[in-house]
Amino acid sequence: MKNYKKILSILSIFSNSLYAQTISHNNDIWLHYFGKFNLKGRSSVSFEATSRYANGFSEKQQYFVRPSFDYKFSKNLTASLGYSHYKTYVYGEPAINKIPVPENHVWLQATISSQISKLKITNRLRDENRWVGVAGKENNSNELSIIDYTYRNRIRHMIVANYPIAKISNKYQLSAIAGDEAFYNVGKNAGATLMNQNRIIGGMGLTINPHLQFQMAYIHQHIWNFSNTIRESNPTIRLSVYANVDLFDSKKQ
Repeated sequence: MKNYKKILSILSIFSNSLYAQTISHNNDIWLHYFGKFNLKGRSSVSFEATSRYANGFSEKQQYFVRPSFDYKFSKNLTASLGYSHYKTYVYGEPAINKIPVPENHVWLQATISSQISKLKITNRLRDENRWVGVAGKENNSNELSIIDYTYRNRIRHMIVANYPIAKISNKYQLSAIAGDEAFYNVGKNAGATLMNQNRIIGGMGLTINPHLQFQMAYIHQHIWNFSNTIRESNPTIRLSVYANVDLFDSKKQ
């Protein structure tokens, strides 16, 4: 009887927790650019930028810029040190933010690639030190503004598989892409849930030459807000351009 009461109590807590959480849906479009600029030797610099929209192009969702310095330790291992600046807007119903919120990140990353016949598998692990804007009222104002920044830590792991499926006009390579990226809150002030985000990824890539690729991907994005009262479930289309540029003549290196 006691065990029965315990089970009922646990189920009650679980159901109340689900009831307290609101699930929202947004149909998103992301425009994405990633450029890698090869320096002499094993070094390179990268620049990534995204403009994201919710519910078609009707609402701004987020933008970020992300430069980094990369060093290739071996054929399969690259380490990166980078910075990101984000701004996340007020979108959706209910909205996670009451006003646009900026973030600044300093991050370390390891990227490991492996090849199994034609299948390329990439694992990326990133440790993000985040300074997130805090909204509040100051000087007896009734309007919200960013009054401070709080530190949060987040670990991201992405695994992506890339498989060539066809040649177009014997010139362009068409590839299938599938993967997942999980975002984990770390530390006391990171959030009420272990998961911060999760993205299931599937799409196609068209390689024009070794220096240029276009991608179109479907991403199903889940976001948990800081207090775990809102969870977003967002079907997303991402359009990407990937550039790989040699800043110096590789034959002279």
